[in-house]
Amino acid sequence: MLDAKERALKRETVLEEIRDGVALLTLHRPRQRNAFNTQMYDELRDALRDAQDDERVRVVAITGAEGAFSAGQDLGEMGGGSASRSGEHGGEHGFGPFLDRLSQFDKPLLAAVNGVGVGIGLTMLLHCDVVYIAEGARLRAPFVTLGVVPEAASSYLLPALLGHARAAELLYTADWIDASRAVELGIALRVCRKEELLPAIRALATQIAANPLGALRHTRRLLLESRRQQVADARAREDAVFALRVGSPENREAIRAFFEKRPPDFANVPATDREDNREDDRD
Repeated sequence: MLDAKERALKRETVLEEIRDGVALLTLHRPRQRNAFNTQMYDELRDALRDAQDDERVRVVAITGAEGAFSAGQDLGEMGGGSASRSGEHGGEHGFGPFLDRLSQFDKPLLAAVNGVGVGIGLTMLLHCDVVYIAEGARLRAPFVTLGVVPEAASSYLLPALLGHARAAELLYTADWIDASRAVELGIALRVCRKEELLPAIRALATQIAANPLGALRHTRRLLLESRRQQVADARAREDAVFALRVGSPENREAIRAFFEKRPPDFANVPATDREDNREDDRD
């Protein structure tokens, strides 16, 4: 059986560096702007597991490679239906098991958003304690434009953080959020110049890591417990609807438009889900 160091060396889509009690995890699919496929979900889940078990690690910081944080879900996998959304209630790979680990991670968790953050590249930030964002970086929740619904408990976490009206505007319009707006909304805490982003998040992580591990873990657990049930309930609701929406006519049109490099046209697309389609087939 491989130890944690050997497992880290074998990962391809998540790079790891441990220094001064801080594990820096770098999302690494640069040609895809660090979009998540099943391999990346699994490798980031495993990297978080190893960091949680490693007593040398007191703090984890997540960033992206080569000018992007994450472009979100790899739409090739979404179109093929291979990205599992299941977690605690089924499925061993993909989005759901990764979210189980992320939402229950019990050490301080930071993020350095160095570029575009779309979909999961935004919603995973809601599970981090502190987010710094680079000048020029942008965030987006594109779910309705893909014919699907919010994920990662963001239907609960965004209204809790922003208030209902701002969360609704963000989710309904899928507009881009620039770095200063992200701080104004409370998604990020600080805007940094690009060259200062990693040094700044490392400095904060190192300061936190100087504190005793037991106290840090118990504090993080208390913070998580205050919203644990709401997050679990929101995820269950989202996953049930997401499963219907993937493969719906609206979702198929959105995926086709993406690969055909054109705007989607929903004007004449029926607003039905896969369950509705199955009922139609039985008639």
